[in-house]
Amino acid sequence: MKLKIQELKNLEKYFTNVNYDIEKLRKDSLVDPKWLAFGSGNIFRGYIARINQDMLNKGIYDRGISVVESFDDEIIEKIYKPFNNLAISVTLDKDGKFNEDLIANLAEALILQNGKQRIEEIALNKNLQIISFTITEKGYVINKSNGEFIEVVKNDIENDIEEAKHLMSYVTYLLYLRYKNSNSPITLLSLDNCSKNGDKLKVAVSSIAKEWNKRGKVEDEFITYIEDRVSYPWSMIDKITPRPAEEIEKYLQSKSFENMDIVVTSKKTYIAPFVNSEESEYLVIEDDFKNGRPSFEKVGVYMSDRETVNKVETMKVTTCLNPLHTTLAVYGCILGYTSISDEMKDEQLRKLIEKIGYEEALPVVVDPKILDPKAFIDEVINERFPNKYIPDTPQRIATDTSQKIPIRFGETIKKYVEDDTKSVEDLKYIPLAIAGWLRYLIGQDDNGNEFELSPDPMMKVLKDSVEDLCIGKFEKTDKLINLLKDKMIFGVDLVDLNMDTIILKYLEEMLVEKGAVRETLKKYL
Repeated sequence: MKLKIQELKNLEKYFTNVNYDIEKLRKDSLVDPKWLAFGSGNIFRGYIARINQDMLNKGIYDRGISVVESFDDEIIEKIYKPFNNLAISVTLDKDGKFNEDLIANLAEALILQNGKQRIEEIALNKNLQIISFTITEKGYVINKSNGEFIEVVKNDIENDIEEAKHLMSYVTYLLYLRYKNSNSPITLLSLDNCSKNGDKLKVAVSSIAKEWNKRGKVEDEFITYIEDRVSYPWSMIDKITPRPAEEIEKYLQSKSFENMDIVVTSKKTYIAPFVNSEESEYLVIEDDFKNGRPSFEKVGVYMSDRETVNKVETMKVTTCLNPLHTTLAVYGCILGYTSISDEMKDEQLRKLIEKIGYEEALPVVVDPKILDPKAFIDEVINERFPNKYIPDTPQRIATDTSQKIPIRFGETIKKYVEDDTKSVEDLKYIPLAIAGWLRYLIGQDDNGNEFELSPDPMMKVLKDSVEDLCIGKFEKTDKLINLLKDKMIFGVDLVDLNMDTIILKYLEEMLVEKGAVRETLKKYL
């Protein structure tokens, strides 16, 4: 069986989850688009597109999604176009059962560089309600660590606005076109896994617009438009959607599906005609939409106020999931693991994340009420991470760790500083996680073998900071101390808080000899 529009009759016999007229939906969505999405990767197809489809199936929404890829063109060329924008979503239950759904609501798939005419046509549609983003946290970054604009944004600011290259600059240009054409309201909805994501998006757009305004390229009224007629809701998204698994590829082939091969693009994106993801999922969105919105709450999405979104995000990112994931990632790479679920069978690693989650982070987290923090962390540790059917790797989770640490660990450290009843000296296991990351950066596993570090935008600086360290050699260098003082990376000055002492003590012990990482974990756990 082929994943093709021409095979719809056969596909609809196999998949029973589509209750709408696919071809009519696509025609209607092309003529009158209501949802434009930037970012075409696995989390988009495996969760966001499915939420839209759930609403279509319930008859509470009437449009699919127009999706744009702005980073990796090969996703569209090799995965969307050959399969007529169809995809298979496979949910991996903890009991080993595979549940397959057909994702058929992606009306069109565009590449930013050669699809601008159509994208701009969509942006001008008065009925367009949402421009959503699943572009990772890096997609919103327009400044260097010193506050200066990165080169591409600097050029966008100085050049003609219609020549904008960076996605944030181009989105600002789309808003300008909409403002000039009809002044119609719109919502920019970040669905990326980062804290206060709506503000990151708003700051990027506003900063570029104001620079254009200073240079007389846009009117003062446009600045008012992006403040008053455009909303930037915060959201919290949580669903593990790892790289496509060979096991799922073989499973679908056994069901007679053709051409299910996993593709690795030249930009190292792992993608396939299918998406595999865990059963657990959470999406909380601030209910602030300027041009109407779908009935998200009728398909399991929590709609709430900004304060609640922030509390849920803080609970997840600083306590119940993300810091535990990062801890497993860095130690997993050092100890030779290639599976998060296998790490959960490791006595010391399981105990380490339990100590960080239950004993150090949970006591200072604010209860968001709509989700219970203790129940959430219980599910993570007892059900989600141990799920062997989620083929997630520490190597994937270790990607961009420098961008994650200030939130995942720094925010909890700040809570200890702010709370008169607590002291950072009480923290023993978060420092052990940070020391593990420093040990990871050396690029040697616990047996002394070199391994490839996962991509990180700060990698050059990070590697320079630990270049004098190796197994059998520990030196408290100025570069290492300066790294620990960097608030951009840790969210706090660890030296100023006297946390460098315990972190470097752990690190020194982990570098004594081969096998010292394991022995250090045993010693403290």
